[in-house]
Amino acid sequence: MNLKEVNEALNLYVRPQTFPVAIKMCQSSDELPDKVRIPKRDLGIAVTVCQGIAMARRYGWTIAIGKEDQCCPHGAFVLGFVPGKGYLDGSYAESLGLGTKEQFAKTAQNLSRLEYGKYSHLLAATLHTASFEPHLILSYGNPAQVARLVQGAVAITGGVLTSISGGGIACSGLIARTMLTDECQFILSGAGDRYFALTQDHELAFTIPMSKVESTIQGLEMGHKSGMHRYPTPSFLRFEGQLPPAYYKFLELLKKEEQ
Repeated sequence: MNLKEVNEALNLYVRPQTFPVAIKMCQSSDELPDKVRIPKRDLGIAVTVCQGIAMARRYGWTIAIGKEDQCCPHGAFVLGFVPGKGYLDGSYAESLGLGTKEQFAKTAQNLSRLEYGKYSHLLAATLHTASFEPHLILSYGNPAQVARLVQGAVAITGGVLTSISGGGIACSGLIARTMLTDECQFILSGAGDRYFALTQDHELAFTIPMSKVESTIQGLEMGHKSGMHRYPTPSFLRFEGQLPPAYYKFLELLKKEEQ
């Protein structure tokens, strides 16, 4: 399936309120398309990783974020833009009053992260405009919409999906964990995603590595055709309404007028 076909399928079966996004980790700036916004160069600001993704999914922009374009220590660490030794052992966090060294180190060492120095930029674009082959597809939705994506992901393969969350540093699950495990992920948006990317209270995120896209779309189609797994969620309405007693007496009085 090409990206436009995937976009059409997601819009049909899931109906996300913001654009599904194609994401690629580029090893050099040579991989960036000609028409791309780079935050420092084109906007005059550095952004967080989640903020840049939000620009793609809300504005429809193609955006590339390199080391100098992003201002989040967590994003820099997770994407491998910095070595992260003081992040991993918790020493920098402790020196800044962000908890004890041991507490932060335990969190840091459980994060999925990309190899230091392997990638130069995160590239994001809407599915219907992306001109590159992505590593993964990212879509936000409400719990019912993300449930459909989960159902689609397991319908063909069977089994269940597992995901992890620490209530923050969502880019670890969205990008690094998806790429490293080559498995779909559903992500509980944390503090940064809400503060800086303006992710709403009703929104969750779902990622699909490219190796799982076709089977996930097939699973969505299968569930939709069954009539059970759909969005908007079908309601069972074929039952006799149970009304207050006064309503039945009211109806009887109205029927007597026909006599």
